[in-house]
Amino acid sequence: MPSPHRSRSFRSTSGQASVELVALLPVVLLVVAFAWQAVLAGQAVWNARVAARAAARAHSLGADAADAARAHLPARHERGLRVTTHAEGDVRVSIRVPAVMGLLQLGRVGATSHFRPQS
Repeated sequence: MPSPHRSRSFRSTSGQASVELVALLPVVLLVVAFAWQAVLAGQAVWNARVAARAAARAHSLGADAADAARAHLPARHERGLRVTTHAEGDVRVSIRVPAVMGLLQLGRVGATSHFRPQS
């Protein structure tokens, strides 16, 4: 026959795992949000590099660098796009870093590429 003290101790801890899960859930969600933000920032850097290379190639052939950069970017990056060209062939592209929480402004990332002008 079980002792009364033993059954009381089991009853007092029966919901502890649920309480711990509820307490840790905001921390887990915060870690996931930070990890996803890092992925979005890395993707923005990658997209800026791809767009800069395409823009520099177009600029070297006399085409519009901004149009070439825009064509190589996802739609979410087009709004904050900045393209700067130089006569010697350098093209700088910068875009906004998208935020997990849409209200935040996280800054910009950029990339520069160079193609000699083709004449």
